[in-house]
Amino acid sequence: MNNRIEQIQQAIAPLRQQILNHKVYSVINEVADLRLFMQYHVFAVWDFMSLLKILQQNLTCTKVPWFPVGDAETRYLINEIVTGEESDVDEYGIRKSHFELYLDAMQQCGADTEQMAEFLEVLKAEGSFSSAFDSCNAPRQVRRFVNHTFNIIGTRQAHIQAAVFTFGREDLIPGMFIAMVNDIYQRIPQTVSVFKYYLQRHIEVDGEHHSLLALQMTENLCGNNEQHWNDAQAAVIDALHMRIELWNGVYDAVMQAKEVSVNSPLV
Repeated sequence: MNNRIEQIQQAIAPLRQQILNHKVYSVINEVADLRLFMQYHVFAVWDFMSLLKILQQNLTCTKVPWFPVGDAETRYLINEIVTGEESDVDEYGIRKSHFELYLDAMQQCGADTEQMAEFLEVLKAEGSFSSAFDSCNAPRQVRRFVNHTFNIIGTRQAHIQAAVFTFGREDLIPGMFIAMVNDIYQRIPQTVSVFKYYLQRHIEVDGEHHSLLALQMTENLCGNNEQHWNDAQAAVIDALHMRIELWNGVYDAVMQAKEVSVNSPLV
């Protein structure tokens, strides 16, 4: 493995551990908790796709007339990742993006999808993130997380975008969370079977095959440029801090909901 890849992995190891061992996972033990988690997390699933697509735009030719862009190996890497993320299959073999699959999982377990639908509708109509966030009343941590992602997109620097995609967004689902979902599935499979399938696909496709492709893509883009590697590492560290902040927001929301539930008078 490239020494600079190893250096980044060592530098971010404490932050990754904070994410993988975050206290939010220990308080998600009922379907109601999972619904709240998904209502926050769906924004990260969505903006992940935008980060992916800007990489495809920067590393391949998506206009006509067509001209070869960059090297073919990097084009292959990003195009294969896009194919898997944008047109995977659901549990019935129907083609869907991972974002659409996530929405299916939310609907099955009763999580609110109207907030995301409102956000996308206003953003598509007006092109304003601020208006879209205000319209759907998005939590502060969601706004900061998505805005940070689009700041990365706005850098127009593919090596930074690729590094954040590779180290800041992949392979961050801990075993304890998967075990929790499996436990709920054992009790009420009709409520979380789609989400369980989504997690399995994430592990099989994103956590294994795509992670290796993304590592190679980042290495190709940074090459022997020391400044590129330094910029990439700094950007990844910032992105992981934003993930921790997002998880803090989910934790606070879940705990607040639990407190309200406990203190609600019996009717």
